[in-house]
Amino acid sequence: MREQLLDELVQRLRDGLGGDLLSVVLYGSAVTGDFQEKVSDLNVLCVLKEVGPKQLEKAYPAVDRWMKKKQPAPVILSLEEVENAHDAFAIEFLDIRAAYRVLYGEDVVGAISVEPSHHRHQVEHELRSRLLRLRERFLAIQKDRRQVIRLMTDSIPTFATLFRHALILSGDEPPVKKREIFLQSAAKFAISPVPFEKLLEVRQGGRRLGDAEIRPLFEEYLSEITRTAEHVDRL
Repeated sequence: MREQLLDELVQRLRDGLGGDLLSVVLYGSAVTGDFQEKVSDLNVLCVLKEVGPKQLEKAYPAVDRWMKKKQPAPVILSLEEVENAHDAFAIEFLDIRAAYRVLYGEDVVGAISVEPSHHRHQVEHELRSRLLRLRERFLAIQKDRRQVIRLMTDSIPTFATLFRHALILSGDEPPVKKREIFLQSAAKFAISPVPFEKLLEVRQGGRRLGDAEIRPLFEEYLSEITRTAEHVDRL
């Protein structure tokens, strides 16, 4: 099913964009083996010669059909942006480079190089920003058990990504699977892996939370993320 969806997307992009389309790249959990049907997304990067209103209009039919299949919109970049914007998108480019598969065209990912100082700045900023959003959202929905559970399970892939990059900043060679990332982070940053493991089980459908578990789990989740952010600040 995944391969059929991807083949269809590539063909529709080729039909719509023609010679403007240089490369289509699959990246993320679908490549690392951490993909879960009905939970994980298919993450796709499309690289064009240039990106303007004309190219976006040509890409629309393919992207519209793709999103109706409940997949996120592809990341669409120009070749110039791939070559020169890695200072602004250090996390994203390092993640794509870590696990990717070329579906069509040129391999534009292998040559990407990221400056460590740009990487560190973005990891610090994103960790603090996401932590702030987590607190603000909880403040508004804390009496709704379902929304609190969803807040945690929806946010855990983002924090898995940021913890992985915190490990890179610490000099480690991090894993790519979420559970392994949290276990290695727990050892490196002296935090508990328990809230992350519980939430991954909930996200994957292997665990249900009782009412009495939800608030303590959120408190522990928030606490371990905060401690990790403080560790990154001290690097």
